[in-house]
Amino acid sequence: MSQSVDAPRTAHTFTNDALGNDDATALAERIRNREVSVTEVTQAAIKRLQKADPLVHGVVAERYEQMLGAAATLDKEKSLSDTPFFTGVPTFIKDNTNVAGMPTRHGSQAVPPGHCVEHTSPFAQQMLAQGFLCLGKSTMPEFGFNASTEPVHDAPTRNPWNLAHSSGASSGGAAALVASGAVPIAHANDGGGSIRIPAACCGLVGLKPTRGRVIDNDAAKSLPINILSDGVVTRSVRDTANFMYQAERYFRNPKLPTIGKVDGPPTKQLRIGLVIDSINGHKTDDMTRQTVEATAQKLEAQGHIIEPVATPANSHFPDDFAMYWTMLAFGMKLNGRKITHSGFDKRKVDGLTEGLDKMFKRSFWKMPAVLWRLRRARSEYANALVGLDAVLTPTLGHTTPKLGHLTPKVPFAVLFDRLARYANFTPLANVTGSPALSIPTAMTPENLPISVQLMGKHGDERTLLELAFALESEYSPWAAPTSTRTASLA
Repeated sequence: MSQSVDAPRTAHTFTNDALGNDDATALAERIRNREVSVTEVTQAAIKRLQKADPLVHGVVAERYEQMLGAAATLDKEKSLSDTPFFTGVPTFIKDNTNVAGMPTRHGSQAVPPGHCVEHTSPFAQQMLAQGFLCLGKSTMPEFGFNASTEPVHDAPTRNPWNLAHSSGASSGGAAALVASGAVPIAHANDGGGSIRIPAACCGLVGLKPTRGRVIDNDAAKSLPINILSDGVVTRSVRDTANFMYQAERYFRNPKLPTIGKVDGPPTKQLRIGLVIDSINGHKTDDMTRQTVEATAQKLEAQGHIIEPVATPANSHFPDDFAMYWTMLAFGMKLNGRKITHSGFDKRKVDGLTEGLDKMFKRSFWKMPAVLWRLRRARSEYANALVGLDAVLTPTLGHTTPKLGHLTPKVPFAVLFDRLARYANFTPLANVTGSPALSIPTAMTPENLPISVQLMGKHGDERTLLELAFALESEYSPWAAPTSTRTASLA
């Protein structure tokens, strides 16, 4: 049956090869049991990437031949039973995180090409210690400042569900590659929603861990308030849960409660706060609102108590976070040579970075009060969650926009306003350091996922993962027949 003329063009590569429809957990088990070789899996991933990436553009650098060599070495092992859990599973690392022997350009033309770093970042070490084979680096917007992956110097990263639309950001390349089926799991990180936003756009599970849950990368250590967290985007809750379990076995922060092995829905009644509109005054669009309300009803039907609550933040928070965001752009322009590469050229930053830098320079005198209030946000958030186990919100203020809506080529004032209306629910968890998770629970008529966000108490990823398991049992776009995801790949 042929598609109608106006049907959305998709880029899903699921087929009957070594990867099949498996998530990372199932694939790792088949590799461990020798049902499929690591070489076969790696070859299949490369073939899928060669089909999908010309359409979605999620790869910024690759090392396919090197990983085929690593796969052949693994296949010579007598047994894989004692190897790390995800041994042989293909993945990608985001372009702001160092992998020795590969370039790190932070999605910016201001960072010169051709230079390969000599060391692997701490979190990348923690991730790769789980046995993943890193096939390359994934795309991102400049320095992770935007909520759509549309670099001015390169092709945009497109949403595999509908190629006319954004894949989100800043981990947009990671989300596009996982949602397209090229790899089952990929690295992502989050300074204001950059795990959860692309996960929401691409129908994936995206968990921003509690601050300090995983090993901090270098950039986090230099910030006055560490808003950065590393993690992954996946097609299944169990992949995210298993990833966190394995990461915790590599490094466990003694200041946080253990997550442990999470493998199903909660076994007790939970009290969940409900927030639908953002504190910044922008009303959530109707389709997203309906999705959150329907999700609340599903949780209520499962026996949980849903209670409408105020946003767990003070009224200054949106402006304060925006000010912190501008400070990051100012710092990047000022110290780009130290942060990225000695050849950094601040004249080549995009319009968003430039606009944020100028905004900071006009208002920098406000920073002492801004930092004071932002530091208080954690205790205010904790007080607001007394008596609650989690808070349910939209992940995004409206459904996924078309490419061009959030491009840095848009005049800065227009783009800034659009971002405030779109990415308005995710930053709170970054400032407070609390865990937050995005999970898809509906689809739009344009074949785009709509996701909700679950926010938890400091150190309580376990409750969020359990709730995600409960919601996944009610709805998952990946439970649909493969045929609905493969149309118009060519």
